[in-house]
Amino acid sequence: MAAMKDLIEQAERDLLHTYNRYQVVLDRGEGNYLYDIEGKKYLDMMSGIGVFALGYGNTYFNDAVKAQIDKLVHTSNYFYNEPAIRAAARLKKVSGMDRVFFTNSGAEAVEGALKAAVKYAWNKDGAGDHEIIAMDHSFHGRTYGALAVTGKEAYRAPFGVMPVNARWAQINDLASVEAVLSDRTCGIIVETVQGEGGIWPAEESFLRALRRICDERDILLIFDEVQCGMGRTGNMFAWQKYGVRPDIMTTAKALGCGIPVGAFLLTEKAAAGSLTAGDHGTTYGGNPLACAAVNAVLDIYEKEDIPGKAARTGAYLEKRLDELAAACPHIVAHRGRGLMRGLQFDRPVGEIIARAMDKGVIFINAGPDIIRFLPPLTITEEQIDEMIAILKDCIE
Repeated sequence: MAAMKDLIEQAERDLLHTYNRYQVVLDRGEGNYLYDIEGKKYLDMMSGIGVFALGYGNTYFNDAVKAQIDKLVHTSNYFYNEPAIRAAARLKKVSGMDRVFFTNSGAEAVEGALKAAVKYAWNKDGAGDHEIIAMDHSFHGRTYGALAVTGKEAYRAPFGVMPVNARWAQINDLASVEAVLSDRTCGIIVETVQGEGGIWPAEESFLRALRRICDERDILLIFDEVQCGMGRTGNMFAWQKYGVRPDIMTTAKALGCGIPVGAFLLTEKAAAGSLTAGDHGTTYGGNPLACAAVNAVLDIYEKEDIPGKAARTGAYLEKRLDELAAACPHIVAHRGRGLMRGLQFDRPVGEIIARAMDKGVIFINAGPDIIRFLPPLTITEEQIDEMIAILKDCIE
């Protein structure tokens, strides 16, 4: 195998430079650890940005995907396939939603959700100038529609006119939402827990107020659960803790635990009033391989109570991070739910993350001054202790 330095140099010659990558070439995973091509071991506190909820090398998951590869990988949405039919029914059951559209990614799920909200409004008045209220500091994806409702001006500025008319409000600030409401508003989109924007959980009172506004105005409420869903906060989906049901919900990341798959789910009312045949489509979305992965994930979640484990281990992670924050004057805030947490520092965290990488722990940030914690949901208390000891040493 080529040396790590040589592989990185080749990648920089051949790949489009849209990522500032860690200078590591990963080779394999086992449990909650990753190994680079030189054999160095890393405790994974990133899980592929919240994707590998079950850790690495889960035999049941791997066998299910291998079996489907030998049977049928892809067909077309002009035909039915059994894995997709089964996965849709099971997603409805665990989410309490009514209709499912499978996509290839979270960004595509957001695209479909936005189209559904706009079409719902168009069906009522035939107008083409509807607006979506989105939150500052939000992140919904890099495709044009998802980018249009991503609340970071620096991400949008180079790309000109956006395809969605967005108005901006602040998470947990109802007055800011009411200030931009108009007769052109067709939907409100919010991450139930903001991820890239700094790990900001939406408050129950805020979500209930959004639900009331949408009901009164007959507009659609969209919850983006791409990062915070699939058990990460201790509930299957983060909104379920409060029982504030959206009209549309997006999911991806841990839905396929590494196999590219996402979905947006709708209530019957939202589905019946929006997208019909010809309005939306996807070549790969809902193919048998991806949906076999979804079914395997849901099997394991049910059998091993993965959301319950995340709630219990998340409480332990919260305790240990609270202790660390109390002992470190440079930590100014600790936020999050379950196994989705952030420590905010009074300075940039890049050097701390680099030190931790050298010592065998992989972290990711959420803004320049926040270390984000997104471990596999199978992380143990002993591994959390291991991480805390290394992080404390890196901070000192």
